[in-house]
Amino acid sequence: MKSLGGRLEAFYFAFGDNDAYVITEAPDNVTTAAVSLTVSASGAVRTKTIVLLAPEEIDQAAKKTVKFRPPGS
Repeated sequence: MKSLGGRLEAFYFAFGDNDAYVITEAPDNVTTAAVSLTVSASGAVRTKTIVLLAPEEIDQAAKKTVKFRPPGS
């Protein structure tokens, strides 16, 4: 992550379906996808990427106008 402008924020081991949780921060989603693809390609681990949104991003989303018409209306 560091070589791509990101950083490792936390690494936790866990019980259950997932053995570890890794929290990173990257400059953009493309960088995160590149890391995920590279790690997954090794075959050593399975990854699942979840994008987290900051409260400020949710505030921005709430202010956007979206034109939507539900099916059947």
